[in-house]
Amino acid sequence: METSNITHQPKRIGVLTSGGDAPGMNAAVRAVVRSALDRGVEVYGIYEGYQGMVNGGDLLRPLHWNDVGGILHRGGTIIGTARSTAFRTHEGRLQAAHNLLRHAIDSLVVIGGDGSLTGANIFRQEWPTLLRELVAQGTISQELADHHPTLFLVGLVGSIDND
Repeated sequence: METSNITHQPKRIGVLTSGGDAPGMNAAVRAVVRSALDRGVEVYGIYEGYQGMVNGGDLLRPLHWNDVGGILHRGGTIIGTARSTAFRTHEGRLQAAHNLLRHAIDSLVVIGGDGSLTGANIFRQEWPTLLRELVAQGTISQELADHHPTLFLVGLVGSIDND
């Protein structure tokens, strides 16, 4: 009998690239999307990095198998990347959490350098506080917060800075 310590199987994840473009970002996006889809997990591309997560709307949209076909040879990243001063603020991260929850996303794959991965870790640490604030504001229901109590995070290094 096989047992697992994993108590939460994400059904929907978000993937974003952040900071400067680096070689291999498209390959990483493709690998994340196709690996997740192969396991029955929906993937949302978060276009324009953290700024897209803060802005929400059509900057968060599903990615399908064919969306990541033929991208390995392309430079940059097909989902775009942008630095975000808004995400560096508590209010920006609060808005980003709300936008993720609108799509029932509580699992992120962040592809970027030191600053991007540090920001992702701060977001993960603040997640429970952000949920409490969103519930207190009446922005989300307690039921929604209870269903997504943890932000699951995977960081993939995508950097040219040797950091």
